[in-house]
Amino acid sequence: MVEGSRWSRTFALQLAVAAASPLCPARAGTATIGRTWPIAEPDAMAEIEARAARQPVDMAKNFGPRANWSAMQAASLGVTTQARTRSVVPFYILNFDIKLPDGTMLYPKGYAFNPLTYVSLPQRLVVVHPRDLGWAIRTARPTDFILLTAGDALALGEKIGRPLFILEERVKDRLGLTVAPVIVAQAGQRLLLTEVPPSREPEQVAR
Repeated sequence: MVEGSRWSRTFALQLAVAAASPLCPARAGTATIGRTWPIAEPDAMAEIEARAARQPVDMAKNFGPRANWSAMQAASLGVTTQARTRSVVPFYILNFDIKLPDGTMLYPKGYAFNPLTYVSLPQRLVVVHPRDLGWAIRTARPTDFILLTAGDALALGEKIGRPLFILEERVKDRLGLTVAPVIVAQAGQRLLLTEVPPSREPEQVAR
């Protein structure tokens, strides 16, 4: 028993020294406890790649000219005639009840809130007609989104080497847009809409 106790004390001392030393690399083992089963679900990426491989090489032919695609139809706006800045609070109103699993009402239908109370927009939106795209490129920051009120945003984006987007009707309505060019930027819990006449020099616009 004396020899066993001495060995135990020696092992405990070694273990304590190893744990206290920052130069001693930690070693961990793995073990399987209980029964295991293989994963039944297919790999998501492998499934996507398999489906993509079965599609025609040129799917665009099945949908006709891109200009006729509903997803490519931009919302129209009038032309800015005078410089002005106005603010909008983008309130959102729930059109359905949100309840907890036990049925407790969390937010009822019709509840209104301002999303800008909880999130911050890291970039501005620069909304322009295609003819003012040159102005938008000179005015927009690298992180800003440029939205077009017409035209093929994909083709133009490829041409200038910068992503472009179309102005959707829901975005137009949500932000209260009526004319372009206009720059949308967050200011606290509001959105500032700076409407800029096309003839105005970009250097005069707050960047």
